Amino acid sequence: MKEILYRLFDHQYLNRDEAKDILTGMAVGKYNDAQIAAFVSVYLMRSITLEELTGFREALLDMRVPVDLSEYDPIDIVGTGGDNKNTFNISTASCFVVAGAGYNVVKHGNYGATSVSGASNVMESHGVKFTVEIGKLKKSLDECHLAYLHAPLFNPALKTVAGVRKQLGVRTFFNVLGPLVNPVCPRINMLGVFNLGMGRLYYYMYQHLGGRFSVVHSLDGYDEISLTGEFKVITASGEQIYIPEEIGFIRNVESDLFGGNSVADAAVVFDNVLHDKATLQQKNTVIVNAAFAIRTINPDLPLDEAVHQATVSVESGKALQVFEKFLTINK
Repeated sequence: MKEILYRLFDHQYLNRDEAKDILTGMAVGKYNDAQIAAFVSVYLMRSITLEELTGFREALLDMRVPVDLSEYDPIDIVGTGGDNKNTFNISTASCFVVAGAGYNVVKHGNYGATSVSGASNVMESHGVKFTVEIGKLKKSLDECHLAYLHAPLFNPALKTVAGVRKQLGVRTFFNVLGPLVNPVCPRINMLGVFNLGMGRLYYYMYQHLGGRFSVVHSLDGYDEISLTGEFKVITASGEQIYIPEEIGFIRNVESDLFGGNSVADAAVVFDNVLHDKATLQQKNTVIVNAAFAIRTINPDLPLDEAVHQATVSVESGKALQVFEKFLTINK
């Protein structure tokens, strides 16, 4: 590791095989916490390359607990995190709205590393018991269109570095890697990124992997569609910038999306959205993210129809019914 660190500090790059070997070494305890912290900190000072990202991804997927849910052809909706906005669990709430609209979702998530409440935090706060049992995951999809995969259960490397990530409290390349290592390897993905450079990196990766994808970024720095300003959506067909007012939404301010100071605070907002008791700004933000996820599944669907489907999911109580059924299966 010392030699690798010297190379990285000298602004050199890893090739695909080197990146894969290092991450494999982390998973088996080859390196101590100080070495891991030094290694991941490099990527705060420079961007990760496509070669490095590919190697890291291959290492994690090679070591994952395999789970085949391809028969459901699900979507994953996830953000990289690391935008330092401390929003409520927008992506997670959007997953239940999309499931409420009748689409299959396999959400891959973890505890928050750079925010108060990650997807796993809000799930656990509701009594969800994480599982790798394929029968239970399929039952969840069959009965409520959604299954949740807690990342550390499916990949030992993520569990190995969890403590270091939490102690650092800043975004690392694991924020970049997490959305790419859903053990199901879904064919359809919607991903939020914290900057446009990262968005283009994912675009190249998804182009290579195939399938349908949308990469979203709010131009004021959110790793999701925040409605606080213009946002960009990148798909295989190209890039487009959207303005909230032009697609029927009022503009938010940052405080509208604040997730609070604890998991309990974030869970209250999450619950309010699904019960259709949230503020209009909170509700709209979840609806617009769900709508673009629905469009990722059905690229030919007009945006206003996707927004309508997401709105009906919330206002009819279908998203809440999905969540309540999900809890009965997964507690």
